[in-house]
Amino acid sequence: MEKYLSQLNEAQLAPTIQIDGPMIVIAGAGSGKTRVLTYRIAYMMSKGIDPFNILSLTFTNKAAREMKERIASIVGASEAKNLWMGTFHSVFAKILRIEADKIGYPSNFTIYDTQDSDRLIASIIKELNLDKDIYKYKQVRSRISSYKNSLITVRAYFQNPELKEADAMARRPRMGDIYKEYVDRCFKAGAMDFDDLLLKTNELLTRFPDILMKYQNRFRYILVDEYQDTNHSQYLIVRALSDKFQNICVVGDDAQSIYAFRGANISNILNFQNDYDDVKEFRLEQNYRSTKNIVQAANSIIDKNQTKLEKVVWTANDDGGKVKVHRSLTDGDEGRFVASTIWESKMQDQLMNSDFAILYRTNAQSRSIEDALRKRDIPYRIYGGLSFYQRKEIKDVLSYLRLIINPADEEALKRVVNFPPRGIGQTTMDKLIVSANGYKRTIFEVMKHIDKTDVKINSGTKIKLQNFVTLIESFQVMNQTADVFELAEHVTRTTGLIKEFNKDGTPEGVAKMENIEELLNGMKDFVEGQKEIADTTGSLAEFLEDVALATDLDADKGDTDHVALMTIHLAKGLEFPTVFIVGLEEDLFPSAMSMNTRSELEEERRLFYVALTRAEKQAYLTYALSRYRWGKLVDSEPSRFIEEIDEQFLDIITPIEERRINPMLSADIFGDVEPNKIRYKPAKQPVFKKGAVAKKEPEKYIAPTPKNLKPVSKTNDNTNLFDSKLAVGNMVKHIRFGTGEVLKIEGKAGDAKAEIKFQHGGVKKLLLRFAKLEVIG
Repeated sequence: MEKYLSQLNEAQLAPTIQIDGPMIVIAGAGSGKTRVLTYRIAYMMSKGIDPFNILSLTFTNKAAREMKERIASIVGASEAKNLWMGTFHSVFAKILRIEADKIGYPSNFTIYDTQDSDRLIASIIKELNLDKDIYKYKQVRSRISSYKNSLITVRAYFQNPELKEADAMARRPRMGDIYKEYVDRCFKAGAMDFDDLLLKTNELLTRFPDILMKYQNRFRYILVDEYQDTNHSQYLIVRALSDKFQNICVVGDDAQSIYAFRGANISNILNFQNDYDDVKEFRLEQNYRSTKNIVQAANSIIDKNQTKLEKVVWTANDDGGKVKVHRSLTDGDEGRFVASTIWESKMQDQLMNSDFAILYRTNAQSRSIEDALRKRDIPYRIYGGLSFYQRKEIKDVLSYLRLIINPADEEALKRVVNFPPRGIGQTTMDKLIVSANGYKRTIFEVMKHIDKTDVKINSGTKIKLQNFVTLIESFQVMNQTADVFELAEHVTRTTGLIKEFNKDGTPEGVAKMENIEELLNGMKDFVEGQKEIADTTGSLAEFLEDVALATDLDADKGDTDHVALMTIHLAKGLEFPTVFIVGLEEDLFPSAMSMNTRSELEEERRLFYVALTRAEKQAYLTYALSRYRWGKLVDSEPSRFIEEIDEQFLDIITPIEERRINPMLSADIFGDVEPNKIRYKPAKQPVFKKGAVAKKEPEKYIAPTPKNLKPVSKTNDNTNLFDSKLAVGNMVKHIRFGTGEVLKIEGKAGDAKAEIKFQHGGVKKLLLRFAKLEVIG
């Protein structure tokens, strides 16, 4: 047996050495599925299967790169280079470039990202004179995306009265017209969006049986990772390609299917055995990632789902700490708890910042967490924010480069034709767009042959247009011999982009220059990296392909020691020693948008399962009793998911305090009531489970808040209670400002104030009835 196979356990070995026929590997969280996929490919190659005949579809480009490196270390780099391995989008973009002419596209077609699609749709809505408040471009783009992923082409849309009626009911009767215009404009511009990469692949395989047969014979062995996240379009491509030889291996976990909002269909994995004959089934149930407490807590949650494949995930790891549950009064307090816990853990256990991740349901929740981390000087990085390649200055440079490859790319042209300013205004562009639509030509072609058109513009503007065309054509000549780094360096200088950004001496302008420098550095790095890969040259076309399909998580940033902040959806496939899952409140997680049906709620529960199973050693669940929403403080209640965890795996680390409330109605409206018979009742507290014992914290002096302010009792000499608790010279601790010394106390009763000198926050004057102070000396 090959040496590397000895690293697998019995359950992992079985699917690794099973080569022929359809098979499904149901892999629980942290069970080593990536290792199985990697070693299976290496084993197949060692048995004489040509790597050119293996297609491996992964979840991210980063995962594909890492798998390729591991395979190369076993079978050798030269053979590993011949594997077709990558995401659905990157692999099928490669096929589409080879076969583009069959469906009327140039092989150098542009790939539009979301921002490009949004700009194009917004301009179509404007040209059709539609109300932009009803036809919101992001909603329209999302609707078009769902059409494409469901294989509803423009023709299919107009043949389906139900779809047209649904759009009419939503007050968008012109939806079909926008869809048609969008598709036509993309085709004319020689561009595809992300959804087209799948839709056009389906078109290619359906309309051209000879092409289908070519790739069926090419890809005799197919492996698909994260199969539970495939949508209908991806499912059909895999079915078509694997139909001849049926050597297909899919790996996934139904408990981690969390992308229904993007069209992922959990039934693809649930019904896999109905799609093929004699399917072999394997289960990976041993979790190598997490402690027993985390694994069993996660199991107790996912057990509540009715739609699932049966499996029992277990681990031989240590018990580890229980899952800690923390309640805060506000979202600000929640952020401070998370930051202080990270800070203390780093000090006590000598941990790195990168050992921690903070996961939330929505991006908006990061604000209070960020504020708290900044105050503690804890470095962090937000994943899924504005990606490097979406920044304006980077898009400007990339648009010039896209034009060199594909002059028909109208979105790139409109972006840079007058940047830096060269006297080509919007009025001129409007005339060119109208003329291009009239002649059924691209804007660039109209500019190139401006003298042969009927566009009414003055001779000075014509010269500027012709100069721009000449500039782009000169870049095209250079592109024939130069690599992407040499070309981009030349473009940024010749166009005046560098000069334009250098003019701005503000910090923002400097940052833009640094970003362009970083882009050029990245290009140099790319060119060097491509030298190691067979059949590549480091050309502009290769670079643009790489950038178009890059994701934020694929990027490798230099500063690796930071706390990671991200939505749970982005955390899929990652792991961290300590994980904080914040904002565990009803209507936030589970989301208010996802509680209309059982299937929606079960998807939210799977999302929570994914979040919890990212943790290796310790998990914290936090929630707040009140949270700011749209500028208003609203009351919250704990998420049902906390209550669904078996209490033996929980450690509730906040004491249950009584919250006093004022009666909403005056008691005397119901008749005479003796004053001493009126009782305040504490607000209902979350019941986690019988036997769940709250840890007691040492008593501390906290001044009452406005909600529970009691009448101030006074002694004979009229001294306020605050004065008796607090004296000049006392050392106190404040939740936000830290430790400080009381310099002065003034005022009486509810107006009492203390002047305190904090070690880090300077001198603050605090109103004692609101300040939460702990006397420590």
